[in-house]
Parts: sequence; structure tokens; C-alpha cells
Amino acid sequence: MSIFINASSKVIVQGMTGSEGTKHTRRMLASGTKVVGGVTPGKGGQVVDIDGTSLPVFNTVAEAMAATAANVSVVFVPPKFAKAAVIDAIDAKMPLVVVITEGIPVHDSAYFYAYSLQKGTTQIVGPNCPGLISPEQSNVGIIPADITKRGPIGLVSKSGTLTYQMMYELRDIGFSTAVGIGGDPVIGTTHIDCLRAFQDDPETTAIVMIGEIGGDAEERAAAFIAEYVTKPVVGYVAGFTAPEGKTMGHAGAIVSGSSGTAQAKKDALEAAGVKVGQTPSETAQLMRDILGR
Repeated sequence: MSIFINASSKVIVQGMTGSEGTKHTRRMLASGTKVVGGVTPGKGGQVVDIDGTSLPVFNTVAEAMAATAANVSVVFVPPKFAKAAVIDAIDAKMPLVVVITEGIPVHDSAYFYAYSLQKGTTQIVGPNCPGLISPEQSNVGIIPADITKRGPIGLVSKSGTLTYQMMYELRDIGFSTAVGIGGDPVIGTTHIDCLRAFQDDPETTAIVMIGEIGGDAEERAAAFIAEYVTKPVVGYVAGFTAPEGKTMGHAGAIVSGSSGTAQAKKDALEAAGVKVGQTPSETAQLMRDILGR
């Protein structure tokens, strides 16, 4: 009843010994995630105690995988070290790498994403994303674990805060998996990747897709929905009131003429049969209507 992660996922934290890594490792452990170790080059051999859980630290992802059988890595390292951290994970053939770090140079993101495609063994979520959660099973990243429960809705979102809001709005129904894909110009996992996985997941019965102004990812997702997705999809596009020509929030959210506007995205989604709300709350209500809740 989930995509990408589940109760058996074994997670290592790249950058676990840093302040952000330690803080969010504690949160992930508290929510039941199977965190099995950390990676910090130069600190291999250390053991970190987090709220009574002893976690070994390794110098490389390959060493961590060999010792713990980890199959997920989450990256909490500063932007200037992120490229090397992700490449380390790709070289180790880590199946899933969730890159939380914000502010990674686009050139670095483009490099490690292209490298992942070349190697063909690693799926990247992010960068600049909140991660993903399969409630009551596994929580990889910074998404609050206590705002929703396990249920039949799949959620894919460019925005971290709107991920949380939608999870809270529909908390009484619950989610199979919520994926924050990030809003940078270059990201790994896309709306389409998540839509395909939710369509193929037998216990996800309906999907919420949250986009935002800029680029054409939502238009491409709309074309994919029209061709492939048979489950009901509701959508929300952040940025209806954004001024033209201004970069808004995420680095990818820039509008030029009619291209990339919220209205253009709404029109494309509705043409594909997606019901689109004007606000997050209206979008949640559309989902309730579909599910009879």
C-alpha cells in the first residue's frame, strides 16, 4: 500500500553526524522508520546514539550498504558536498536516494541526475524536497509523520508546505504514499514517475497532484494522465496570483507570457479529465467528493 518505500525499507542518512542530519534522523526514528546507519566521510567507525538507538557511521555508501543491507539513502549534507554524496550513492548502486538539500547548484544537480541515468541503478527524489512518507510504514526526509494516517490516496507535490497541508486536509482518509519531488529546475523523480507508480499500485485508489507555476512539467503530466492513468486525479497549481516575469520561491517557478502560468496548467489538466481546485482546501474537497467522504 505504498510506492518507493515501505515498512521494510532500510535507510541510511548521508550527513547523519551534522546538526540537520541528527535532528531529522531522530524524527525519522520516532516515526518508525528503519534507520540503520549513517555516512560521513572521515568519521567511519564511530557510533552515534540517538534516543537510545546506536547507529554506526561509515565512510562511504558502499560500506554502509555492505554492513546494513540499506536500500534507501537520504542526503542531509551542505550544498557544496551534495554532488559528491549523491555520486557516492550512485556508485554504490543504492536503489533510492532522497536529496533533501536546498541550494545545490543546478549544474551539480544536472550532473548527478545525468550520472544516475547513465548508471541506470539509482532513482533520485529531489533535490530541494521534503522527501516522502508512507504513513505508519516509513518516513524518509522531513515530512511531519503525525499529520495523517495510512490510507488510499497517493500524493505527488512540487511544494513541501503544500504537501503537508494536503496531508492534513485529508488526514481522516489517509495516504498510501506522499512524495515531495522538489521545485528546482532539475529534479530526479517527476510527477509522471509518481503518477505511473500510483496507477500501478493496487491499493492507491485516487491521486492528488500539486504543481506550481513555471516550466511545463504539469502539462506533460496532463498528457500522461490522459494516456495512461485510469484512477481519479485531482490537482492544484500554486501561483494563480503570481506576477508575470518574476521568479517566485522555487527556482523553477518563473513565468514567461502564457507559458508556465497557473491557468495554462489548469487548462491542460482539466482537458485530461483532472478536477483542479483554486485553493488547497477546495482541492481536498474535490477528493472528498470523489471518494464519497
